[in-house]
Amino acid sequence: MIEVTRLNGTKLMVNAEQIEFVEETPDTVISFLSGKKIIVKERRQEIQNLVILYKKEIYRDCLISLEKLVDKQKEEPACGQAGAFSNA
Repeated sequence: MIEVTRLNGTKLMVNAEQIEFVEETPDTVISFLSGKKIIVKERRQEIQNLVILYKKEIYRDCLISLEKLVDKQKEEPACGQAGAFSNA
């Protein structure tokens, strides 16, 4: 979610994953996949930067979780695989 400001000053959170496109007409209009549109104070470039920051945060958390899972699997062999690669 990213925080944006309506023209009347009201702040709201919008789902960055649902944004279809952003245009300046000259007001900044955010169009959503649902067809709904809102006009906000932030400029198009600022909306783009907010979405990029949001995605970096989301993917960073996913990568950290994935790295922990891989590290755990390296420490503990899967059930039934202990010694599977030995030459005994």
